[in-house]
Amino acid sequence: MNNILEMLEKSTALYPEHPALSTGEAYLSYQEVTRQARCVGSAIASYTSVRKPVIVFMDHSMDCIVAFLGVVYANDFYSFFNSELPDERLRIMADTLDADLVITDVHHKEQATQLFTKETVITFDELVAREEDADLLSSIRSQAIDTDPLYLNFTSGSTGVPKGVLIGQRSVIDFIPIFDDLFHITHDDILANQAPFDFDVSVKDIYSTLNVGATLVLVPREYFSEPARLVDFLDEQKVTTMIWAVSALCLLSVYKALDYKVPAYVNKILFSGEVMPYKHLKNYMDHMPHTMFVNLYGPTEITCNCLYHIIDPSRDYSTYLPAGKPFPNERVFLLKDDKLVTEVYEPGEICVTGTALAIGYYRQQSAQFRQNPLADGYHEMMYCTGDLAYLNEQGEFVFRGRKDFQIKYLGHRIELEEIDHAILEDEHVTRSCSLFDQEKEKLITFYIGDIDKRSLKIALMDRLPRFMIPTKMIQVEDMPLNKNGKIDRKALMEVYKNANRRHR
Repeated sequence: MNNILEMLEKSTALYPEHPALSTGEAYLSYQEVTRQARCVGSAIASYTSVRKPVIVFMDHSMDCIVAFLGVVYANDFYSFFNSELPDERLRIMADTLDADLVITDVHHKEQATQLFTKETVITFDELVAREEDADLLSSIRSQAIDTDPLYLNFTSGSTGVPKGVLIGQRSVIDFIPIFDDLFHITHDDILANQAPFDFDVSVKDIYSTLNVGATLVLVPREYFSEPARLVDFLDEQKVTTMIWAVSALCLLSVYKALDYKVPAYVNKILFSGEVMPYKHLKNYMDHMPHTMFVNLYGPTEITCNCLYHIIDPSRDYSTYLPAGKPFPNERVFLLKDDKLVTEVYEPGEICVTGTALAIGYYRQQSAQFRQNPLADGYHEMMYCTGDLAYLNEQGEFVFRGRKDFQIKYLGHRIELEEIDHAILEDEHVTRSCSLFDQEKEKLITFYIGDIDKRSLKIALMDRLPRFMIPTKMIQVEDMPLNKNGKIDRKALMEVYKNANRRHR
């Protein structure tokens, strides 16, 4: 396979009338998705040359996925711009891309025209109405190769400028069939899409579906604030597979949605983005004993995931949940001072090599992509994740936290995640996020739970040394989430700082 479109075309040949994409109220068959994508691709080719970025500024919709595929038919690469982001950030992202074309929908056309003044802005409806040019598409495909770029997702940059992570065709072509085989995703599955399209969890949703001829159901955004309605929707759509962010799964658990109803058809739940709190995992396992649960690990820069662990129902995960072992054809190892870490329980930085690696950051250089120091005498690109881990006695990787979440406080090196882990051992706490105010040298913890701050501090004294007990504990009703569904640490720090200003 040299192009991800072969996944779509294979499934279209086998299951032309089968629903490929669905909203629960409407659907597009494989035959219709392919027809529309080819029309869109033919039109795009008249606006830009090959291997160029195309901005997709649309609602989270079936049309949006068709637009992605149309961009690929034109042998360009797509970047989804989330309309919920601030205008200034969107402009910075657009300046980085310097794209010729923006695809939008009627709902966002006015905003797109104001935001993207240097680019040609055209609606999806205009593109899909064009006639397919089969000869043009054939000519474009004949010149495409598997190292061509496929999509670009922006991540936060330490300088304040978002970094565009560019992923190539080969990375997805290699990863997705292995992913489907490992976790038994087949034509009979119905996947529920939770992740926004600028979060790479959605890459697994889209291409795992297309690869096997399954159905992808887009969960309405508003249902995530109504857990009972969300569970009803999963049941009504007969969803079998959930590849979701940890925070989204915790939402159902915190609000006891599984006590209301257990989704009857779900047999696979794969989660990533953060460490799954044990009490929430146990809650799911107690309610859904016959479901396969999988812990996934990996940053955007290595194409979705590089480590996985299938949960063993007979194993005790109360101490820690392993990130697991590498996916086939991915080399994952630990480095410390550029030396390979092989000793059990010795921490090191998680590093990755192989075809899963991103092409790199678009128009930016980074020391995180560099020569593998273990490759003697030949060039091998390596990505340094910035995440710390150790190997346990079973040879599994165990995540320890971010290098940048490791702080020095009162002369001690502390992992903020270790504090959260200890807090979450309390049965009255459902979520925890610890921060460090470097200026004032204070440890701060935000938590959700029905235990007062004083009692929680007393309980922590039995689990943590005194220097790890948070200076300030703030009880909240919910945690702010970023666009990727992870706890928004910056927003929490602002809450803390604003509270301090009011009390001056």
